[in-house]
Amino acid sequence: MGFFAQLAELERERVPFALATVVARRSPVSSHLADRALVLANGTMEGFVGGACSRDIVRREALRALRSGRPRLLRIRPSKDSVESTSGDEVIVPMGCASGGSVDVYIEPHVPLRRLIVVGDTGVADAVARIAAQMPYDVVRVVEAGQLDELDAVAGVHPIALGVLTDFLEAEQRAARRDFIAVVASQGHYDEDALEVLLAAEPAFIGLVASRRRTADVAAILERRGVAADRIAAIRAPAGLDLGARAPSEVAISILAQIVEATAAEGASVEPIETTIPVAVDPVCGMEVEFETARYRREHDGRTYVFCCAGCRDAFVPA
Repeated sequence: MGFFAQLAELERERVPFALATVVARRSPVSSHLADRALVLANGTMEGFVGGACSRDIVRREALRALRSGRPRLLRIRPSKDSVESTSGDEVIVPMGCASGGSVDVYIEPHVPLRRLIVVGDTGVADAVARIAAQMPYDVVRVVEAGQLDELDAVAGVHPIALGVLTDFLEAEQRAARRDFIAVVASQGHYDEDALEVLLAAEPAFIGLVASRRRTADVAAILERRGVAADRIAAIRAPAGLDLGARAPSEVAISILAQIVEATAAEGASVEPIETTIPVAVDPVCGMEVEFETARYRREHDGRTYVFCCAGCRDAFVPA
């Protein structure tokens, strides 16, 4: 599989990754302009952006970019010329290895859009799905199987049948699902069936388009079905901010405004990616080095030290 085909596959599978590209260099360095590397959230790195020292620095900054969801320009400089610093989206890191060159690497995190599940074949559900796809969210439209052929095709909106919603959410959980958002707007047709499934998956936000009286009836039905009281209490109903909305598109805007308000209160609308990779600090240059795969090691007094390069290993003087 080619490099860009691999990126497209990761996007389709909603796998977070960071793309690191060499955008400037000054000899002597082993990388060249437009050299690229792909970094996954588990620390796996494919491609080439320089030797061992540059590679470990790029991996570290790529994982940081994935956690924040923000791109950054990484400037690796000879250690004698710089100290590590961060200013806005620019990071300067000294090169601990014996090299007089420098390299600039642009690191771009690709984080899957937050998923919004919209339930119902109604005007409000249709408007929520259409507008949300432009914001953008990754929108899944849920209707009964017999209604699928009646839905208009909308870019960024993926229709599924209500009967497969449980399997769909279970597959999402197996694939390290990030928090999703749901809006149930079937308006009395299959509210309870959808809510029972969605609440079991514990969405970050769930709204119900219903009157207060209808909401109380739905809550009573869910309680009889054995849904926990704290999960029922998480339902936002009537969904949407009180903007005086009447038309379906206006109601949809009020609902999406409520979602933005709620997720902003929780933090960023793009959830940080969990990255787990054991690292240790090179005792000579202070660089973070992946412990498990470190090539340069030294045992001393029952402890294992890891180094970014042979030069640091040879210069190590135990305390």
